[in-house]
Amino acid sequence: MAKASEIKNGNVLRFNGELVSVEEFIHRTPGNLRAFYQARMRNVKTGKLVEYRFRTDEEVEICRVETNDYQYLYDDGDFFVVMDNTTFEQYNIPKHLFGSSARFLKEGMNVIVAFESEEPIMAQAPHSVELEVTYTEPAVKGDTSTNATKSATVETGVEVKVPLFINQGDKIKVDTSNGAYIERVKN
Repeated sequence: MAKASEIKNGNVLRFNGELVSVEEFIHRTPGNLRAFYQARMRNVKTGKLVEYRFRTDEEVEICRVETNDYQYLYDDGDFFVVMDNTTFEQYNIPKHLFGSSARFLKEGMNVIVAFESEEPIMAQAPHSVELEVTYTEPAVKGDTSTNATKSATVETGVEVKVPLFINQGDKIKVDTSNGAYIERVKN
């Protein structure tokens, strides 16, 4: 156990039985009242925001979280199997930890996973990925108003809105957080 004064931004705490990540931690000394720490924390599993005032001598449990790069190997039902690049150990990571970016993962890609005492608590795909367009309708001549887009299916099976000049077989860069087209990758 540690004192509240030892908490720093980015720490992961066990708060009311749940894991929370500290986003903002401020020391306050209002006038003639006792000093306290104002904390804004986000629940690791649900993403819910929690605000709390800690007394300066209040005891808290700071969790030891190990974050590392892993290589995504394959999809296994409700889990993604990843491999540690140094020890070659394999781990099953629940798909829901990746959120909506999970649909853009392809084999061999590097991902970031955080563990708290052998349990995966956070997972993150790369910010952008390069994927090949497997199917798209050809552009119709004269159908070029400002910022015209069409649907294209990429190699992971996801449909993405792309500009009209993108053809089947092109490689494109896609933002994994919102599924938006970024640019065409040059060969």
